[in-house]
Amino acid sequence: MAKNKLGKAEYLDKLSALELELNDVARWLQHTGRRLMVLIEGRDTAGKGGVIGAIASTLNPRQCRTVALPKPTEREHTQWYFQRYVRHLPAAGEIVLFDRSWYNRAGVERVMGYCSEAEAKAFLKQAPVFEKMLVDDGILLFKYWLTVDQAQQEERFAERLSDPLKRWKLSSIDIQAREKYADYGRARDKMLAATHTRHAPWALVDFNDQRRGRLTLIRHLLDHIPEHAVPEATIEFPPLGHEPLKEKFGGPCKPI
Repeated sequence: MAKNKLGKAEYLDKLSALELELNDVARWLQHTGRRLMVLIEGRDTAGKGGVIGAIASTLNPRQCRTVALPKPTEREHTQWYFQRYVRHLPAAGEIVLFDRSWYNRAGVERVMGYCSEAEAKAFLKQAPVFEKMLVDDGILLFKYWLTVDQAQQEERFAERLSDPLKRWKLSSIDIQAREKYADYGRARDKMLAATHTRHAPWALVDFNDQRRGRLTLIRHLLDHIPEHAVPEATIEFPPLGHEPLKEKFGGPCKPI
């Protein structure tokens, strides 16, 4: 269980400084044409959506995209496994945040029996090669695994069950997976051993305290992006030359 959890006021104060740096990174990406991709992985309730929201909240949504794919379609099941992810890779100046990624195959698919053991082993061989191609092509690739203890996970499951505004986060797969905490741990360890490479290493982040975890992850991301200072354009508004006008409406439309 997380102790001495970070208070909301302190969290928001620390986050605001990181948001300024994230915007510096966004300008640098646009200035240089570099591409940034961040994979956020972890157990159910670890806090993947929360940290992605913290990263993206002050960035231009046309530049920063979140990708959270549903289960594969019947057609996608017949494709090369990585194929449906390739279409979501960033273009010049873009940031793509994956809320779960191709590592579904090494985790939920393997543990829950949605793929064969042969398919899972093939994935663990192919993933480092695939990621090497991405990095060699110039993509800045970061992979984060959010760690959370089972007691903390159970507490969050209970919160989702009791809160109608969070209940959509609780799927039938989550319910089945509760009994497989140790199985997921073993699958994760095999995944990390096979895919923690020099060109695409994993970073493990403690998310028993989600606020502290978000700050730690964002700080790590900022510290490992190349020097990203670029000149900021000065914008000045010329005078209107007249008194500000009130907006007027005509026709059948009525304000509410």
